[in-house]
Amino acid sequence: MCAVERSQSLTSIHQQAVASGGVSRLLRNIVKTRAGEDHYALPAGPHVLRMAVENGESGKEESAAAGEKGSVAPPSGDGGKGEDFDAILTTLGTGKWNVLCYIAVAYWNTVLPYHTIAGAFLSPSVAHTCRTPPNAITPTLILPTDAHNASFSASFNASYATDASLQHDASCSYLSEDPATGKVEEMTCTEWDFDNTTFTSTVTSEFGLVCEYRYLRAAHQSIYMGGMMVGACLNGFLADRFGRWTMIAISTVTYTVLALGSAWLPSMGTLLAARFLLGTMHPTSLMTGYILVTEITEIKKRSVMAMLSLSAWSVGATLWGLWAYLERNWRWLQTYVSLFCPIFLPALIFLKESPRWLAVMGRHQEALSVLQVAAKINGTTLPPTDKMLRIMQEVQQQSKSEVEARSNVPMARRVLDQVTILFRTRKLLTITIVTCIGYFSVAMVYFGLLLAATTYDVDPFMYVAISGLVEIPSNLNIFVVEIIGRKKSGMGCFGLCAVTLLLQPLVPNSLKWLSITLVMIGKLSSTAAFSVMFLYTSELFPTEIRTQGMSAGMISSRIGAFIAPFFMSALEPTHPWAVSVVFGLAAAVAAVSFVPLWETMNTCLPDTVAQLEEMDVHGKVRPCFSEQDEVNTKDVTSV
Repeated sequence: MCAVERSQSLTSIHQQAVASGGVSRLLRNIVKTRAGEDHYALPAGPHVLRMAVENGESGKEESAAAGEKGSVAPPSGDGGKGEDFDAILTTLGTGKWNVLCYIAVAYWNTVLPYHTIAGAFLSPSVAHTCRTPPNAITPTLILPTDAHNASFSASFNASYATDASLQHDASCSYLSEDPATGKVEEMTCTEWDFDNTTFTSTVTSEFGLVCEYRYLRAAHQSIYMGGMMVGACLNGFLADRFGRWTMIAISTVTYTVLALGSAWLPSMGTLLAARFLLGTMHPTSLMTGYILVTEITEIKKRSVMAMLSLSAWSVGATLWGLWAYLERNWRWLQTYVSLFCPIFLPALIFLKESPRWLAVMGRHQEALSVLQVAAKINGTTLPPTDKMLRIMQEVQQQSKSEVEARSNVPMARRVLDQVTILFRTRKLLTITIVTCIGYFSVAMVYFGLLLAATTYDVDPFMYVAISGLVEIPSNLNIFVVEIIGRKKSGMGCFGLCAVTLLLQPLVPNSLKWLSITLVMIGKLSSTAAFSVMFLYTSELFPTEIRTQGMSAGMISSRIGAFIAPFFMSALEPTHPWAVSVVFGLAAAVAAVSFVPLWETMNTCLPDTVAQLEEMDVHGKVRPCFSEQDEVNTKDVTSV
């Protein structure tokens, strides 16, 4: 699902991307110890670059005093790693330019739910009856409810078809007497009549996705998730190789074309193919936009702004129920909601490439140009140009020796390291396993509950709208994570979700309001857990492999979202209560999995695997910025 850098620096490790073709392809040289274990060697030369803005001649030595006016020096010790570029962003501030970018990214996130959870209204479960030929023995069933058909079939089987071999599901087959032999046989239904009281036209009714073709209804929803899984695998590498703006432009334009075009495709096969391609563009636009937001935001506001941009999804989910209520024909409904996509495209004009990415890739003048435009719009003053250029040039110079060393590593070894890097050390293994469990569970629960209107036998339009509305209070979690931390917030969200969903099957049918309330609390908790997972895992993984780590998590989430519709389709007809139980157990497992992790709130994050291994993760971690450091950072504007 990508790199979310909370307090990373332009360290020499980043510059391997110049030769490797992407920040996500950074690989460390493996040095064998005498004990035969692998560890990561630190790069030669200074591990972290310093940005010193002298209040005097350019050749003057950097002052050792942290509080001297005109200097920005990272804190001493391990906590002072990687604040150079963040100091520049702090002087840039969060102004009009940033807000325009936030609004554009947030708007796009309101569009995505229309297709992500399209199955709720485009391919819902629709009551149907077999359209029998004139010579059929089975009487015509009465719409509108499947429940009626089921009871009618049971009654018919008990009284009419006394022969056990003739008992059948009258909504999917019928009995016919062979005129030559007089033998009564069960015939498979090929045409159906659908209940149109709720929807005038759906993918389910138009393509006959019932009975033996029922799996295609789940596939219509899941194929999009499958595309998201593939897109998550490619997104990180593409965004790191070609840039944030480029991939946002490509993905949003492609998404717009596919969204509008697929509404009028003539066959189920082409529709599924289009849905798959649509899904591949989803993480590319969503997560690359999320990365862009984090990379243009000063460190103090980064987590809040990033989570706010994702919270716009809740608005789209709520509106999806409204639009579907107003238009009941699936082709026109998809067309209307897809018209919101091209409205975003003009935003590409004022959206700029991430200056952090440009700096890492060695495109220093372009990075300066973006920063200067942003500073002009924000009305702020940047550090002197020669100082910022010197930082970027030093980063590029320091990377040369490492690039040369990396080029000597055989291609096969580099590929193997790329695949196994997330499991190389005990800490990385722990982070990766917990990330995959958390993302798998939260995605399965979240998307499963969104599509569960038929499971809980409620009005689908109201259910989806309320599901979106209850997500809005989850935005308060933005402040909770800054108070009690990421770990406790994540465990609390998953724990509350588990408790409410496990209690739901125990509620009597007469208390429908209580049952739905518990489901909605579970939905709210899963939404909050999703946002915590985004933030927490992005801070746990070191910068050099953050893209791979986040992508692994997103792949796991797509697997969970992919199987949810099939899982629900299997349990809904006979054991609807089991849906809540399984979702509740999944949330409970995710909550427990957080136990071995550590807190990352207000801490300097590791840029390399070596730094992660050196961290005392269960001890007291030094904050990234002290009060004096903030004063020094503000002094940059006075130079």
